[in-house]
Amino acid sequence: MKSAGNSWASWRKLWVDRYWDAGSVGNWEEVGLGVDGPRGACRRRYCSRGSQCAVLEETGKTECVCQAKCRPAFVPVCGSDGRFYENHCEVYRTSCLQKRRIYVVHSKDCFFKGDTCTMADYNKLKSMLLDIQPRDLNSVHQTGGNRMDQKRAMVDSMFKYLDVDKDGRLQSEELAKISMKDHLEDCLLECTMQDLIRYDDYNNDGHLSLQEFYTAFQVIQLSLPEEKRVSVSTVTVGLSTVLSCAIQGTLRPPIIWRRNGIVLNFLDLEDINDFGDDGSLYITKVTTIHMGNYSCHAYGYEELHQTHVLQVNVPPVILVYPETQAQEPGVAASLHCYADGIPNPNILWLKNGMDLQPKGSKQLSLRANGSELHIGSVRYEDTGAYTCIAKNQVGVDEDISSLFVEDSARKTLANILWREEGLSVGNLFYIFSDAGITILQPSECEIRRNIKPTERILASYEEICPKVEGDAPRRCVWASAVSVRDKYIYAAQPLQNRLLIIDTQAQKVAQVVRTDPMPVKLHYDKSHDQIWVLSWGDLQKSHPSLQVVSQASVGEEHHVIRTQFRRVNDFFIPPTNLIITHIRFGFIFLKSEPAVHKIDLETFHRIKTISLKNYSCVPASMAYTHLSGFYFVECLGENRTSTMPQVLIDSVTDSVIGHNGDIAGKPHVSLDGRYMVTPDSQRRKVSVQTVTIQGELQLSRDLETALNVSDLIFQPSFTESNQYAVVATSKTHGDLLFSDLSTGRSEVLKNLKEPILSKSWPWSEANRVVVSSGLFGQYLVTPSADSLFVLNGKQNSPHCEVSDIKRGNTVVWVGEV
Repeated sequence: MKSAGNSWASWRKLWVDRYWDAGSVGNWEEVGLGVDGPRGACRRRYCSRGSQCAVLEETGKTECVCQAKCRPAFVPVCGSDGRFYENHCEVYRTSCLQKRRIYVVHSKDCFFKGDTCTMADYNKLKSMLLDIQPRDLNSVHQTGGNRMDQKRAMVDSMFKYLDVDKDGRLQSEELAKISMKDHLEDCLLECTMQDLIRYDDYNNDGHLSLQEFYTAFQVIQLSLPEEKRVSVSTVTVGLSTVLSCAIQGTLRPPIIWRRNGIVLNFLDLEDINDFGDDGSLYITKVTTIHMGNYSCHAYGYEELHQTHVLQVNVPPVILVYPETQAQEPGVAASLHCYADGIPNPNILWLKNGMDLQPKGSKQLSLRANGSELHIGSVRYEDTGAYTCIAKNQVGVDEDISSLFVEDSARKTLANILWREEGLSVGNLFYIFSDAGITILQPSECEIRRNIKPTERILASYEEICPKVEGDAPRRCVWASAVSVRDKYIYAAQPLQNRLLIIDTQAQKVAQVVRTDPMPVKLHYDKSHDQIWVLSWGDLQKSHPSLQVVSQASVGEEHHVIRTQFRRVNDFFIPPTNLIITHIRFGFIFLKSEPAVHKIDLETFHRIKTISLKNYSCVPASMAYTHLSGFYFVECLGENRTSTMPQVLIDSVTDSVIGHNGDIAGKPHVSLDGRYMVTPDSQRRKVSVQTVTIQGELQLSRDLETALNVSDLIFQPSFTESNQYAVVATSKTHGDLLFSDLSTGRSEVLKNLKEPILSKSWPWSEANRVVVSSGLFGQYLVTPSADSLFVLNGKQNSPHCEVSDIKRGNTVVWVGEV
């Protein structure tokens, strides 16, 4: 706190010397000094200060009476009663009128009350001054502009009101005059008007300038150039970046940063951990989840904000298919190259290191923006190494697909690897049905092998499907199956309380893994080479549990690890892709609880709980896009019967953003994270959303359909790179929907026979699955109640029907080895 200093004493002495009021020591002219007559009777009578001698007309006697008024003079003084007076005369006149001793205090106590005016009291004083300003000043509340502009206008008007002499400075005497005029001295608590100078006279010159007055009342003048209101930044994945806030101003408050409406400054984030002295936002090791909009504003001034659009570029990553193939002369051959990156990469091909020139060639053609190199009729000279090169602004990637053109009689190494080994164990569908396991080669609709229920398991010599008492004839019951790096398949047998491990090389069941009762859902976590197993305990799901099989792709004796989680209703682990090759966290949902629990996939520990209670959302399923890091949560009401709009969670902050518009239903996300598709059975529509390269989630279109969707998958487009079609089955009818997401063009296949009844398939809501033949495959498989349909995805048509496969609703694709 600042001392009043000598300037106050000098100023006060000057005014006392000039305007000393005689009435303060006795008004000698009024008592008639040196004057004869009746008033001369007062010559010998002394009256105390503040009073004067008067002669009573009735008796002629003298009497001391209080002064009626004082001579106008502004020489401010403090009274011993703690009040502020315009001059000495007023002090003693008041003492006379109140018949109590009041004297002048020379310690300036009523000007500057020392420590009695605390900062809290001072803030109350300023709030009161804003509240009690003259009525005409309140009109600023009706002016246009934002809250900051309104407050500045109010403080401007107050400054003009207090600046009595209009010199642009507020001095002590001016503040004192206003205090006396408006009778403020009795309602300023422990502070006075002069405390404005005491606290906010930063240059200690004895008065307040308008800028100091702005500071006192926290009127910050901020600016943001119009051209900087939106700033676009681009950074390559894996690097660090700094977002600087362009809002400027004297005494600018701290900068607050938000993402999706969530304040970032006070979160303990792993990758956003330093805001710097200048209020900049630092993001270390940028990934695709960081793309999107960030906003900054000065604390308390949200109206003025800057938006930063963060684009994240990703170098191309490619996958070629097949790596090696052998063909006979005269047949067609195709080489495929799938490339992912941001922006979308351009693809070109080399043969033996030389540029290919397909234009004008009858032999060569490029399809789907170059992602497929097609050779119409191969010749011996087409043998070679074909290099696919993908480029975008930030990088390049390449891989080789080899083609051998040989007579069928000449068994080269390529023939042996591709023709005999490759086709015998890879590019096959495994169908799990009542009759065991059917291994199907789709292009020829050829059943390669039937594994019957009575066959024995290699390691234990148990039967594949033991006969259950009362079950005649013998049949297999399957709930779920997953492929593990195309080497093994894990299949859940809920009534046997076990998993079977099928060796795809030997095409035999190799091992049994015992689980908690009734395993129903499997998921392969490629990042940690783990199988996650959800068991219900019984059909009523009364004792659900979550278990893990570690080192799932290793050929050794396996067993389950029981996690700590109980009452688990479901779980979700995001998938990997070419860009996102490692997943750290998953989520579990507990029975009837409006929350999702984040877990560490390596340690199996719970990390945090994200409450959905404010949205009355009991999670039923989740989906995830690594672009902007959105989690989509399918919501049920607390009674688990009514559907509600999806809820969005931001994976950067693990915070709930809000509802995903009015979209309700189970979310599905494409492999590259660009498309989000949600079938809404109640409204009979399918909502399609996209994520832009700026990280914005947008509604693309609604597909009208009469289907009550059972299952939905994405199939890469055969005509355009980085595009997809969705394929959806019906719960109740033999219909199947094909819809091109880039054009919205839809087609419905009918008469694929009736699906399995929902009551006959208690293991999931998908009573009719649809499974594709991988990233490069054109065939799909979907079961009916008593048979299996193979579909040609290129032509959107049935390819063949395989009969006598009952309840074949568990299907796994095994790609090339």
